[in-house]
Amino acid sequence: MNGKKILGTIFTAILGGLIAVFVFSLFINEPEGLTAVTPNDTPFVKFTNLPANYNADQFNFTYAAENTVHAVVHVKTLTERRFYSRNPLYEWFYGEPDRRRAEPLLGFGSGVIISSDGYIVTNHHVIEDSDQIEVTLNDKRSFKVKLVGLDPSTDIALLKVDEKNLPYIRFGNSDELRLGEWVLAVGNPFNLTSTVTAGIVSAKGRNLGILSDRYKVESFIQTDAALNRGNSGGALVNIKGELVGINSAIISPTGGYAGNSFAIPVNIVKKVIDDLKEFGTVQRAILGVEITDVTDELAKEFDLDKIEGVYIANVTEGGAAENSGLKTGDIILAINGVNMNSGSELTENLSKYRPNDKVKILIKRGNKRKQFEVVLRNMKGTTNVVRPDELILGGKFVELTDKDKTRFGIDYGVKITELGEGKLKDLGLGRGVIITSINKNEIKRIGDIRNSLGSGKSLNSIEGVQPNGTLFSYEFKR
Repeated sequence: MNGKKILGTIFTAILGGLIAVFVFSLFINEPEGLTAVTPNDTPFVKFTNLPANYNADQFNFTYAAENTVHAVVHVKTLTERRFYSRNPLYEWFYGEPDRRRAEPLLGFGSGVIISSDGYIVTNHHVIEDSDQIEVTLNDKRSFKVKLVGLDPSTDIALLKVDEKNLPYIRFGNSDELRLGEWVLAVGNPFNLTSTVTAGIVSAKGRNLGILSDRYKVESFIQTDAALNRGNSGGALVNIKGELVGINSAIISPTGGYAGNSFAIPVNIVKKVIDDLKEFGTVQRAILGVEITDVTDELAKEFDLDKIEGVYIANVTEGGAAENSGLKTGDIILAINGVNMNSGSELTENLSKYRPNDKVKILIKRGNKRKQFEVVLRNMKGTTNVVRPDELILGGKFVELTDKDKTRFGIDYGVKITELGEGKLKDLGLGRGVIITSINKNEIKRIGDIRNSLGSGKSLNSIEGVQPNGTLFSYEFKR
């Protein structure tokens, strides 16, 4: 009996406890503000599994590298520096100046094959003043090349080899390059052929002030792909293996790579080589303005409502801009819908057009926007196609740049760029020689040569400067 009473008491106690808990849960509310926290609710925790659509090869450079190296050539140049000394006694007996030739100078660079029939692009500064040019392909074949044309204002030269079915690089679109995009630089630094380096696009539209031509176009692509001496003229390609630039320069306190390299945008290159092929010279479209970037100081000075565009500091009298209604003080905002925010962007954009092309220019005048249609002109102030000068005395010439004038300490002259059969070659004058006087007349422009020769094209005297700085002077008996 006692056992049954004890079990009954325990059962009654358990039942009572359960009833009490049930009643408590029904009538007593959970305290406000208290929530259960689990690890899955923490916002900073992310899963680290690889998703099914992950592409491990999305930044693989092997395709672009392998398809580019075969189309990048090693450019070798030879320049014969001729030295002349005056010997009156020698000239009295033989009628000619005493001549002696120095050792040839060798130069090296890179080039890019752009078509299967042998057209090659390189830098103007790679082949400038050279007497012989040779290229070596990645498969060790070597070819003598013909100089098709050159353009100092963009630092581009076009070469040609007589060969078919060559590997080449297809053109990309440099306008579509984005900051941070991966690119490869391919060339021959220090004569180490077929060298590939990688980097990203660090900036666009850089103006370095390294070209001295009057109509220079500087709007470089800046990257951190390693370049060194010998890389000039090589290829800058995207990860698809498309050509987006021609490597040209570095900024360096020592001459070696220091983290910044620069390439000419391929959209500029395409226009230059098309002109050289079709016309033999570049068709430069001139707007007829002097420009400067819009800065904070300039915006305050002229009470501008926004820092944007390119400021017109001066308008050339009778030029394309003035004839279309543009004025000094106008701010160019866009050309054919493309925004302009720096002088380098404007010159790059205009370099893609030819004389007689019509462009729509959006400007801001007194903080009001207006649009003008402008017919671009050539360097001579007309809308005609510019043709290269024919051979004069067996040579072709270019006017001196500021760099040439400083280097040789002269104020004027024209430089021989190409040489065929004729009087200049007979005299032993070569490419790079500067002519300063013909028939006692100063030669400041190419047209001065014709004027000095007269209708009979007789050459009585000629003076100038050799590439090594030596002065020369010839007089001929009538």
